[in-house]
Amino acid sequence: MLQATVLIVEDEPIIRLSVAEDFQSAGLHVLEASNADDALAILEAGWPVKALFSDVEMHGSMDGLELARLVRERWPQIHIILTSGLKHPNGDELPHNTHFFPKPYLHQTVIGALCNLLEDDKVFPGGLVKALAPETVN
Repeated sequence: MLQATVLIVEDEPIIRLSVAEDFQSAGLHVLEASNADDALAILEAGWPVKALFSDVEMHGSMDGLELARLVRERWPQIHIILTSGLKHPNGDELPHNTHFFPKPYLHQTVIGALCNLLEDDKVFPGGLVKALAPETVN
């Protein structure tokens, strides 16, 4: 099976690790960054990232909304999903074709959304989310 690469940007290491493990269990290849600057370095290095999953509130030179705007501008083919427990941006604040999940979210819900986006690109065959055992979902 062809694996899609998802870049997770989360400044809380425990949350990032948990999300990464669940995404990997779903068959996704995961790259991790603790802030927007690290994420941009990964993207600029040419990694074949198909989707970005980022927290909005994080330390560094920019927040997740600014990162999403820059990614949309420079890499328009990358799917973007944002999340936050503090800030809930309205549609006007989100870059075009950016999805938002408020925290707390079910990992299975986010994985399902990612897989739907990636299936539209014909990256995966169908049924990937069904293979995820319920006990592996937070």
